[in-house]
Amino acid sequence: MVTKKTKSIKNKCCSWKMDGKCEGGFAYVLGFIGAAIYYVSTASGILSGIAGVLKATVWPAFLVHGLLKLIGA
Repeated sequence: MVTKKTKSIKNKCCSWKMDGKCEGGFAYVLGFIGAAIYYVSTASGILSGIAGVLKATVWPAFLVHGLLKLIGA
């Protein structure tokens, strides 16, 4: 019975499922690629481009910060 309950909870946590694995990483990779392209294309020099790639790795933090700022939290 414990196994069924654990399995049920796991299914609720993973909204994107494929063969029992959470596939949310794919969305993160697409976001990383998009953010990297944006930040590197707006860079004015090589150091700005390197900083852009570093920013692209933490884009979810920028997104959450912006959303919290928007709702006034």
